[in-house]
Amino acid sequence: MKSYKPYHSPFDPCRPIGKKFYSTPPNLYFGFQPPDLPQYDPHEALRKGTLWPVFWDFYENPYEAKG
Repeated sequence: MKSYKPYHSPFDPCRPIGKKFYSTPPNLYFGFQPPDLPQYDPHEALRKGTLWPVFWDFYENPYEAKG
């Protein structure tokens, strides 16, 4: 999870937003796929959407109702 704080001008009539958060996919940090990566079993891989655990990233829907 990464964050940034948007610029707020002293002349802006709106109040500041605060910090914004975002997630980047794990595949951005691999230049190439290394050999012999651990793998999920086929059933788990279909549920997760990837065969390799290092490429799986949890996504939380911000619009989904909590609770």
